[in-house]
Amino acid sequence: MANALNWFEIPVSDFARAKVFYEAILQTTIERMDMGPSIMGMFPGGENDVSGALVQDDNCQPSSTGTMVYLNGGEDLAAILARVAPAGGQVVVPKTDIGNGLGFFAHFLDSEGNKVGLHSMA
Repeated sequence: MANALNWFEIPVSDFARAKVFYEAILQTTIERMDMGPSIMGMFPGGENDVSGALVQDDNCQPSSTGTMVYLNGGEDLAAILARVAPAGGQVVVPKTDIGNGLGFFAHFLDSEGNKVGLHSMA
């Protein structure tokens, strides 16, 4: 098993709002896919990369207390954190040194109320 994680889904209440939020903070394009009654927004990733999606579905509800997903913070997660509030989110744990050379982490609330983590080595 190469990775413990192979797919993640972040539940959203308002797909359009969440898509704009994540495109703004990650400076990427989220591709929309309609899958029956569900709307999914695919995060970019290669064929063998771990990736995930935003999901709007009646059976999925955003949460700040459930499972925590950590997104790649790039070279320095401070750049993404600087875009969170202007995009409609809130930083709840600022950039924090993990120690032991393991890099840095932070947490934010997205436009839907999900608590999401970021990790980077710098």
